[in-house]
Amino acid sequence: MTVCKAVILIAGPQKGTRFRPLSLDVPKPLFPVAGIPILQHHIEACASVPEIKEILVLGFYPAHELSAFVQTMESEYRVSIRYLQEYAPLGTAGGIYHFRDQIRAGNPDAFFVLNGDVCANFPLESMLEFHKSKTKCIATMMATEATRQQSVNFGCIVEDKKSHSILHYVEKPETYVSTLINCGVYIFSQQIFQMLQTVFQSKQSEYYTGMPEMDSSKRDAIWLEKDVIVPLAGTDTAFVYQTTNWWSQIKTAGSAIYANRHYLSLYSRTDRSSRLAVTKDAGPTIIGDVFIHPSAKVDPDAVLGPNVSIGKNVKVGAGTRIRESIVLGNSVIGDHSLIIYSVIGWSSIVGDWTRVEGTPDDPNPNKPFAKMENNPLFNSSVSGQLNPSITILGGHVVVPSEVIILNSIVLPHKELGGSYKNQIIL
Repeated sequence: MTVCKAVILIAGPQKGTRFRPLSLDVPKPLFPVAGIPILQHHIEACASVPEIKEILVLGFYPAHELSAFVQTMESEYRVSIRYLQEYAPLGTAGGIYHFRDQIRAGNPDAFFVLNGDVCANFPLESMLEFHKSKTKCIATMMATEATRQQSVNFGCIVEDKKSHSILHYVEKPETYVSTLINCGVYIFSQQIFQMLQTVFQSKQSEYYTGMPEMDSSKRDAIWLEKDVIVPLAGTDTAFVYQTTNWWSQIKTAGSAIYANRHYLSLYSRTDRSSRLAVTKDAGPTIIGDVFIHPSAKVDPDAVLGPNVSIGKNVKVGAGTRIRESIVLGNSVIGDHSLIIYSVIGWSSIVGDWTRVEGTPDDPNPNKPFAKMENNPLFNSSVSGQLNPSITILGGHVVVPSEVIILNSIVLPHKELGGSYKNQIIL
């Protein structure tokens, strides 16, 4: 039987700045989407593959921020899980090289690598079968189709249509190369470590021979995309596994709402359907896919859904309507309020008869293969104007009764005094 490991790359606190203010209270990988942390979705996908015997989480978050979570995941999924803290930001492959002994321990036949900022219906088992079917395969990359216009925002792959060998790879090209894009999910054989050692020694040599432009903080950083995949392209040792499953990135706070919708939909189509709420005689009205934490208290007159996640110890008042939103733990939503396309932060309070509404930033439904746009916060053509986006309340925000908060971002610990539209409230 094939023995595999999985490596999940979660970067660190210096990354994920576009996810603020949601990442100010918890590390981005622990932000709950569809009721469970983003990282747990990755672990759940890996734990469902029988060949994966150990999961290694690599990043440079302080270990104490993830230790309790890792222990919980180990006991829940009955698989060995360890967090390995990098001493500095090492790029997408630097941590793999640094912790090579831990990855190679037990002599696994291959190991998965998953970027922590992607979300998907991960087809890991079929991808592994594809990897095993190829001879002399060093790397298999998961790919999906994008639109011609959006493809330049991703790593683009040119493949041999018959063998699925990677002929050419360019990371975020300046002009169109291919509509086949890198999903940030890989399988590698142990031969990859010889390549990483060569790259590492080359970078050290450049630094110590006095390359003036070499930043000392970057001399240990190695990148899978340009240092591994690019050299492997055209060698018949790297292959592309194309999937039509749902896939997206979680780069911005707005993308959390999109990911929430799709993960809830996945629950309804898999053996995780027990996580979804249903309408009961003495309970609230449920429309579509909704997650409600068992400790939450939702008034029977409330209407939730579709695509809503209600966190731990949340209270939702009578007559309140919530859809396409995430309400985080210990928040209170008053009576007869409306929450649409919004994220309500931890321990926030929304008053009665209040409207909190955002604008969705979903892929164009009329374009096949369209992906989530990670638009900037501000409109570059109109100085200082905020692009319409979902509304985000940071943690411990108080919104009074009978006001409207529209397309706005509120930083933590703010007590609002009235209505706001298209603003960032500092």
